[in-house]
Amino acid sequence: MTDHVLSGLIRKRAELAGMIEATQDALRQHIIDLDNLDATIRLFAPDIDLAEIRPKPLPPRHAAFKGEVSRVVLEALRHSDRPLTAQELAQRYMAHRGMNTSDKRMVRLIGKRVGACLRHWRARGVVKCERGSGQMLGWRLTKNDSFQ
Repeated sequence: MTDHVLSGLIRKRAELAGMIEATQDALRQHIIDLDNLDATIRLFAPDIDLAEIRPKPLPPRHAAFKGEVSRVVLEALRHSDRPLTAQELAQRYMAHRGMNTSDKRMVRLIGKRVGACLRHWRARGVVKCERGSGQMLGWRLTKNDSFQ
């Protein structure tokens, strides 16, 4: 039993060490790219103080392009022969984006976004909700959906 646990821990350590090495390689390449950019900027503006250029924060990995949630949700409803719950639609959206569907906080966040998307389209008459099994609502496209 101990050998099995130990070999799993060793395998996990090797995996993490590989991830650290890959991250360090990527960081090294970003530093080289930044130095090259700085040199190019100095060609055009030799007196510029590059320290005054503040870093731009990266957007969160889960940020969506405008209309992306709607596009994926409506597409899933178009191709479904039964009403889908908001949770199912959130799982499909996350799978479409390659997101970790076992991250509970992320599933909750995406579920809220999908719910807002569904309410938006319900107010415009594009989707409707029906009572499903238990307390879950099932969502489907309306018959007069002009997007079909």
